[in-house]
Amino acid sequence: MSYQALYRVFRPQVFEDVVGQEHITKTLQNALLQKKFSHAYLFSGPRGTGKTSAAKIFAKAVNCEKSPVSEPCNECDACRGITNGSISDVIEIDAASNNGVDEIRDIRDKVKFAPSAVTYKVYIIDEVHMLSIGAFNALLKTLEEPPAHCIFILATTEPHKIPLTIISRCQRFDFKRITTKDIVGRMEKIVDAESLNVQEGSLEIIASAADGGMRDALSLLDQAISFSGEQLTIDDALLITGAVSQHFISQLAEAIFEQNIAIALDTLNELLQQGKDAAKLIEDMIFYFRDMLLYKTAPDLEGVLEKVKVDEKFVSLSERVTPQFLYETIEVLNKSHQEMKWTNHPRIFFEVAVVKLCQSTAGATPSYADSDLTALTDKIDRLEQELSRLRAEGVPMSQAQSPQEKREAPRPQTSNKNGYRAPVGRIHEILKEAKRPELEKIKGKWGELLAQLKQQNKVSHAALLTDSEPVAAASHAFVLKFKFEIHCKMVAEDKSGVRTNLEQLLESMLGKRVELVGVPDAQWGKIREEFLRDHQPDEQADGQAASAEEDPLIAEAKKLVGTDLIEIKD
Repeated sequence: MSYQALYRVFRPQVFEDVVGQEHITKTLQNALLQKKFSHAYLFSGPRGTGKTSAAKIFAKAVNCEKSPVSEPCNECDACRGITNGSISDVIEIDAASNNGVDEIRDIRDKVKFAPSAVTYKVYIIDEVHMLSIGAFNALLKTLEEPPAHCIFILATTEPHKIPLTIISRCQRFDFKRITTKDIVGRMEKIVDAESLNVQEGSLEIIASAADGGMRDALSLLDQAISFSGEQLTIDDALLITGAVSQHFISQLAEAIFEQNIAIALDTLNELLQQGKDAAKLIEDMIFYFRDMLLYKTAPDLEGVLEKVKVDEKFVSLSERVTPQFLYETIEVLNKSHQEMKWTNHPRIFFEVAVVKLCQSTAGATPSYADSDLTALTDKIDRLEQELSRLRAEGVPMSQAQSPQEKREAPRPQTSNKNGYRAPVGRIHEILKEAKRPELEKIKGKWGELLAQLKQQNKVSHAALLTDSEPVAAASHAFVLKFKFEIHCKMVAEDKSGVRTNLEQLLESMLGKRVELVGVPDAQWGKIREEFLRDHQPDEQADGQAASAEEDPLIAEAKKLVGTDLIEIKD
């Protein structure tokens, strides 16, 4: 008999051989024992995970002469006939090459006929997502209400391409990728059955390269056995799969962490000279650092590691690296891996990524000389001593600005083109009704107002009002003079809510609502002179004019503590 590939010779014949899909096989076995199986199933999942094998095992189990059984006996005529394909009642259809309406109509016409050799007629349609829209529509009614003697099993690797009307008529089972551990366990049984000589660790390399597919793993194992001769070694497995030894991966990772560009590029060049694919190599590096991050975070969960075998070098490097280094390394390598897809020279992107990582400071531990630390500590001590002295003694008058200097300080220059223009008409209306008692009330509450702003954590609001002063007040409005035009503009526009907040606080203090009208210091004098010139100044206006010319120190004291606690002497 001619040679058969391993994946054909060792194709699962019972549910127990379908490794890694216990959540599906257990459900099907219970349904078989209770005779509660459905008329239509949808098996979806990656390639080589056992979809078609499970479908044939199910077809044998429902037609087994010893049914109801959880496993086909593989000894009766029905089981043997379905296994070798001699029973015509179990039909396998490849939808990739039979995807037209005519083929599905043929199934629809023949499905009504009873099976000739077994109890149930089973249709296994592989790669069902390849059917055309017309073929799916032709299948709909038959799939929903097939004859009692008919079962449909649909298999696909791309369930998102199947119409929802088809999926809703089936029991859906999602096959998952098989873990490396399960693939190795299955291959060990095959190696023992074939009496093959395999070096320890080589099966793990093949299983890792299979990417969760048992068929791919057995194909690679078959290829590696043919290449190796008497014994399958680790080097043979690495060469066949195109994978890289963890020794070289660890060497490259350590060179990147130690920022040794020469060793890193030399190791990379050696691997590429051996014919390793740059995209596959950078993918292995990403998984290496990913596994290191998980191991560093949870050392007890070795089962979640994807590619890495925890050895002494891996553990040593994981103890030295920082999480920030791993985050940045994975990000840079992943970005380079994406860019490799659009270039004919992937090696360049890999080399640039390695140099960039070697020059990064993410993994470096900051170090400071003892002299630098001593100097910094001494400077902090001197600053703390000076601050304590200023708190105890205050600022000397010689260093502070005298009242005369404050009076003679130049007014801030404002832009005539884009500067703030005070509402002159509204200010004139307030001045007409201005009264000294109203102004004294507001000034008396000004210090308390600033204190409440600070208690509200409105530090920015308090800062805007620090160099401001009420200069005129009527019963329901008052004029607030600002030293800087920008502060007046910010309060007038009220984008930060300072004017609204200020008016609410004054309302709670005075028992009535007062409107705030701002005026820059540079414009107040001119507006006041125009008002005095156009209107005969009465006693109230004179009082307001006098208050505007108060000593700055006295005005500041009134703002802070109020007029009730101040006694002014000439």
